[in-house]
Amino acid sequence: MADDRKLTLPVVAGPTASGKTACAVALCRLIGGEVVSADSMQVYAGMDVLSAIPTAEERGGVPHHLMGFVDPARRYTADAYREDAKRCVAEIASRGRTPVLCGGTGLYINAVTRPMSFSEQSDEAMHGELMAMGQTPEGRQRLHDMLKAVDPESAARLHANDVRRVSRAIEIYRLTGVTQTEQIRRDRARPGDYDEIIFAPDWPRDVLYRRIDRRVDEMLENGLVDEVRRLMADENRHPTAIQAIGYKEIAAALRGEVTMEKAVYWMKQATRNFAKRQLTWFRHDDRVVWLPAEGRSAEDIAIEMAEIIKQKTETA
Repeated sequence: MADDRKLTLPVVAGPTASGKTACAVALCRLIGGEVVSADSMQVYAGMDVLSAIPTAEERGGVPHHLMGFVDPARRYTADAYREDAKRCVAEIASRGRTPVLCGGTGLYINAVTRPMSFSEQSDEAMHGELMAMGQTPEGRQRLHDMLKAVDPESAARLHANDVRRVSRAIEIYRLTGVTQTEQIRRDRARPGDYDEIIFAPDWPRDVLYRRIDRRVDEMLENGLVDEVRRLMADENRHPTAIQAIGYKEIAAALRGEVTMEKAVYWMKQATRNFAKRQLTWFRHDDRVVWLPAEGRSAEDIAIEMAEIIKQKTETA
């Protein structure tokens, strides 16, 4: 018999530019769902282009939650996201609708679907000190080396430029004496609150990279340069924006340090590297059901998702 205490929670995950939103929207139309974002940048206000928040057209009339609601000057942790997302999931379910988690931030997805004890402790002063260290290339490398010394697995997973997450991993170790890697391993052995079903569109690597390049071109067409220029006017107010892929590249061009052509090239390369790290994360999660995406519409993929959900709920 199915465990009535656990809500079935569909999740659409995967790397950037893999078509997650289109698949999640199509799935919601089939099963009466609403999207709950699981993207660590899309939570911030005023960064719609940088974080690729779906347009009204892309949302297709399907309600989307937890997008653009956090002040970029505020520190927003995985623990805060977990509380907000679980509250959102419960509210959607209480209306007889189906919450569908959608995003590429593996840590956020795990925060909802798995217990995560490490996120419950924080030290603002320590975090601020570590973040300040990461404001220069030399400091970022020093931070990454510090993490590598205590948690080589997290260091291998996180890029040196991802100052926010590198700092958080160091903070976790200093506060708990246990690495983030070990905490994640322990948490995975504990039961979660939902009966999650995680899907990911699966693209050949070369096709995914072309999609990424096209996504960056679309971001430029949609006002990326103007958005970065606005954020640059008060960088101290927007510390999170500085961590977003595309910010430092376009900002360098606006300051005249490189050509815009070179900046766009670097942004595409950085996004491809980010996608590689996302793929590594999700490939290591044996819960993920990879669905072939090449040559198929989002609607076709969603139909397959809905059938898998139906089969699992009927046989549970």
